[in-house]
Amino acid sequence: MRNRRLARIAALTALPAAVAFSAAAPALAADGQAYQIDLKQLNDSGASGTAMVSLEGTKLTVKIQAEGLTPGAPHAQHIHGSTKGMDFHCPDAGADKDGDGIVSTVEGLPAYGDINISLTTSGDTSKDSGLAVDRMPTADKDGKLSYERTLTVSQDVADHFKNLHIVQHGIDVNDNGTYDMDAGKSELDPKLPLEATAPASCGMVHGASIGEMPEGGVETGTAATGGDDAGQMMALGGAGLMAAAVGAVVVRRRAGER
Repeated sequence: MRNRRLARIAALTALPAAVAFSAAAPALAADGQAYQIDLKQLNDSGASGTAMVSLEGTKLTVKIQAEGLTPGAPHAQHIHGSTKGMDFHCPDAGADKDGDGIVSTVEGLPAYGDINISLTTSGDTSKDSGLAVDRMPTADKDGKLSYERTLTVSQDVADHFKNLHIVQHGIDVNDNGTYDMDAGKSELDPKLPLEATAPASCGMVHGASIGEMPEGGVETGTAATGGDDAGQMMALGGAGLMAAAVGAVVVRRRAGER
């Protein structure tokens, strides 16, 4: 009888702790989130890919596997959109306002919004690094690109990631395997080809808790997002780096053709 009473007391004592743990469990489970973003071609680029994104608190891990990109060329890539409830999305062909058959970066802006995070391989990840192509991934000789990075984001980004999306830039309109001026100059910097900055693919978040991230990647680092409105869409300083990077790709190609 005494043992039965002690067992009942022990069970009643443990009950509040069990209830507290049960109440905390959903919050802990919701803290870790995973999303899949299918990257689909823009501007008939032929580019496609998949981005797998995981969030634990404000720690964001992005893994991208893409193909069909301009071989051996750097490809700027960003997380675009707003955490303030604005409706940004991937553009369609209707965004081509000047009728040249290409949705440029500037023409796409009203649809996909400003840069929220620059997906560089190292260093700064603010929109000030939007064209820091010396720190952007480069496609291999087959036009395939692998990217991986873990970084720290703002609480707003963590809370509203479903409203954001990924855009990759860099197209090859005349299929000659490099960025050139045949399609015209970039609106961001007349020293750059339009091909180098035009969007190649875009993808929206379409699922949560989708499972494991893909294997492989280029570089893993840790950085905090920052920057201010003075950066605008892409800093001209970054455009200078882009021009140097694009120039280096062209020089290497020409040297190889001799």
